[in-house]
Amino acid sequence: MILAYSKLSFSQVFKLYTALQQYFQNGEKKTVEDADMDREDGEKQMEKEELDVSVREEEVSCSGPLSQKQAEFFLSQQAALLKNDETKALTPASLQKELNNLLKFNPDFAEAHYLSYLNNLRVQDVFSSTHSLLHYFDRLILTGAEGKSNGEEGYGRSLRYAALNLAALHCRFGHYQQAELALQEAIRIAQESNDHVCLQHCLSWLYVLGQKRADSYVLLEHSVKKAVHFGLPYLASLGIQSLVQQRAFAGKTANKLMDALKDSDLLHWKHSLSELIDISIAQKTAIWRLYGRSTMALQQAQMLLSMNSLESLNAGVQQNNTESFAVALCHLAELHAEQGCFAAAGEVLKHLKDRFPPNSQHAQLWMLCDQKIQFDRAMNDGKFHLADSLVTGITALNGIEGVYRKAVVLQAQNQMTEAHKLLQKLLTYCQKLKNTEMVISVLLSVAELYWRSSSPTIAMPVLLEALALSKEYRLQYLASETVLNLAYAQLILGIPEQALTLLHMAIEPILADGAVLDKGRAMFLVSKCQVASAASYDPVKKAEALEAAIQNLSEAKNYFAQVDCRERIRDVAYFQARLYHALGKTQERNHCAMIFRQLHQELPAHGVPLINHL
Repeated sequence: MILAYSKLSFSQVFKLYTALQQYFQNGEKKTVEDADMDREDGEKQMEKEELDVSVREEEVSCSGPLSQKQAEFFLSQQAALLKNDETKALTPASLQKELNNLLKFNPDFAEAHYLSYLNNLRVQDVFSSTHSLLHYFDRLILTGAEGKSNGEEGYGRSLRYAALNLAALHCRFGHYQQAELALQEAIRIAQESNDHVCLQHCLSWLYVLGQKRADSYVLLEHSVKKAVHFGLPYLASLGIQSLVQQRAFAGKTANKLMDALKDSDLLHWKHSLSELIDISIAQKTAIWRLYGRSTMALQQAQMLLSMNSLESLNAGVQQNNTESFAVALCHLAELHAEQGCFAAAGEVLKHLKDRFPPNSQHAQLWMLCDQKIQFDRAMNDGKFHLADSLVTGITALNGIEGVYRKAVVLQAQNQMTEAHKLLQKLLTYCQKLKNTEMVISVLLSVAELYWRSSSPTIAMPVLLEALALSKEYRLQYLASETVLNLAYAQLILGIPEQALTLLHMAIEPILADGAVLDKGRAMFLVSKCQVASAASYDPVKKAEALEAAIQNLSEAKNYFAQVDCRERIRDVAYFQARLYHALGKTQERNHCAMIFRQLHQELPAHGVPLINHL
């Protein structure tokens, strides 16, 4: 009996107390003659209540903890799992069932409402998560379950943090106007209470809401200074990370950004902020990729994964399945796919799928990465219908990326007018958002559309604009790609010598850090320029130039073969056959002609490759 009693929650003890009180009150009112009958009735009623309680206890014991300490342990365990390793936590439906069970016996259990809020966030349920969050702060105020005190101070503290959390929730779901209103309310209450810590959090969220404004960096710098002043290392570090991210998009040099990240890393190690160490390394990976340094990005991503494997050796430490690891693994998959290692990229994606199941909150990252890799493979293989079917999935996860990929497919299918309209709309939208990386990519696609429509002179100003932007924002890889396109436009315009000079400027970064497809394109273009330049040479020098061009073509073919780009292999084979014919090498010419014919029969013909200068 004592054990059963100690397992009862507060509300169950209260129900037992009222039932006993009512029983004794009724017994006093009854006459002595009716006492025996009342006792029998009371015994039956108590037996029924005991039976009900035992059934309820059995239900709960099967599905979740009962006592206050058991409940608190269960909630803290599930909250930690949701943060670090979502796969080991209960599924959203099971966890909600357990929480509903807990709240049925103790509706004022504030922590259960908060875990319900976190659980609803996993499944992107905006209504239920808002409902649970408000219930949590209501219960916190009613029960006075705050760390500081009850009364006025505790009540005000709950209100301001409730408004702050509500602002964060609305911001997460993209409801920026409601978020701003809630944030203003939190600031007003925090100022009344002179709560500097809450105000610092509010200042950080103000930056998040207004980061598209030109002067948002002023807010951020002020936030970092104040956070350091009030001894809030977590907020200060997050501020530095955001500042670095903003300056990377503004085109600051990599060495300055890495110095700033080094300062934030000192804060992390000093205060043992392991979560922020992960975020910092993931940020470095993304910055190196933005600047087109794939080798450095690969190194940073692998460093993060190595740190994780070392950490998981400690007893009781679960695998750290945070957003930073998802980001690093996605970069790793994309980098492998760019180098033609599709099997390795597939293994990384398989690991991502196991580590972040489709219903987890970071699953969208690998879903988008997977769709993009599949799209690139379909485009390389000339399967435009398959690429088109993947556009819908990409658009659902990232609208801008989806529209851009749709334009690329339309362009490949020779639907130039529709592609041009789509690219112009996307260009205007991205310029408004200041998404420089996408603006340059769109400009390159527009230029390609022009020279494919036999208007290379119109393409030149577009390419020069793209080059100016990529130089200004220090996007080395996009700058090299733009120079590649400029050289091609010059080749079409009949100035191959100048095109070759340009290529020598751009080819080194492409061969060092570029994707395999771009390496192949660069080598193919070099050989075309060599052949075009050799037209005016004397016979001996011309033969040497053609031999050099054939070697470059063989290298280009190897690159294209790594990414299964059969259309480009067909073009290379055709070009090689023509060159061997010019040199009088019949056997090699016939071999290349046979490869060309096989591929030409398998693949649809989308126009003849440019062979004007032989």
